Amino acid sequence: MNTKKILFFVLLACIIIIYMIFWNKTNSAPTDREQAARENPQYTKAYFAGGCFWCVEKDFEKFKGVKAVISGYSGGDVENPTYENHADHREAVEVVYDAEIISYTDLVEYFYRHHDPTDAGGSFYDRGHSYTGAIYYQNESEKTIAESVTEQLQQSGVFEKPIATAIEQFKNFTDAEEYHQDYYKKSPIRYNAYRAASGRDSRFAEVSEQVDQVLGEQMVETNSVNVWQTYEKPSDDVLKDILSEIQYTVTQKEGTERPFSEGNLDDEKRDGIFVDILSGEPLFSSRDKFDSGTGWPSFTRPIDDEFIVQKTDYKLIYPRTEIRSKYANNHIGHVFNDGPAPTGQRWCMNGAAMRFIPLEDMEAEGYADYIDQVN
Repeated sequence: MNTKKILFFVLLACIIIIYMIFWNKTNSAPTDREQAARENPQYTKAYFAGGCFWCVEKDFEKFKGVKAVISGYSGGDVENPTYENHADHREAVEVVYDAEIISYTDLVEYFYRHHDPTDAGGSFYDRGHSYTGAIYYQNESEKTIAESVTEQLQQSGVFEKPIATAIEQFKNFTDAEEYHQDYYKKSPIRYNAYRAASGRDSRFAEVSEQVDQVLGEQMVETNSVNVWQTYEKPSDDVLKDILSEIQYTVTQKEGTERPFSEGNLDDEKRDGIFVDILSGEPLFSSRDKFDSGTGWPSFTRPIDDEFIVQKTDYKLIYPRTEIRSKYANNHIGHVFNDGPAPTGQRWCMNGAAMRFIPLEDMEAEGYADYIDQVN
């Protein structure tokens, strides 16, 4: 190989590496779905700090009426804080919610169940100001609610130490880096190990019981009855028996079916829901399906983020966002930012990875909770 060719390939490699680094550094925003929720004028935002934002984000995402939870930094004076430079900020979350379904009081009361309000020096084994608890109010109504709930708990005497959770006027919120968003979905092993080691859950159980004594049991309805959490994936040998060749290649080997292939659900026009072919996890609604002209079933959004895992895929050298089902861990497809309104996204999926359930069969098959998202 001559010198010019060597220099060309070295230059090409450098460009690719620089691009990947730049893309990872600048891709620090929440998902487009979360961004659309936070920009929706029908929804309201609330801000809380309760230690590690990985945990606080996951805890708040459980409830019906909560449309998005975004990790970030709040309360400090440093401009453009980062994970390495946010000491005067707290790790915090922005909760985007529908006030007609869940109230600010509900959020405050739930927040007090999920952090240690008596810890003035941090949160569990994370120490320092950035891990201390805070409620950031945006108006007098929120301030009154935060102070009232706090005073009620303080006067009850259920805690041996004074409540140290700060109640401060909101002044800023900066999104955390991309890899921190939905961390519990992207890195479940590391997240679960961290959470178990931190002692958060053992203390949470104690705190939650104490708060219940004063405020009564939490009555916020969960986003969905998740019967898929207990799904156990069959062995590879069994999968080869129960799946067709293309279904196995797509879901287990991250393959791609041929566009416009027979039975790939691209031409499915009926009302209904698209679910994971193995676990049955609800993935997409016919309401969000559109004809992309690509020959693959395409959607503007998933029906429920709970069942979606996004990963960065470098198989074509440049980064793509791979979509997998959460509990079955099957490859479903990829998402691209060239779709129609309202999200601007094209969730390009493989029909071989999904099963379609018509609207009239949804209740009988256990998907009654999702009928409103199909009609």
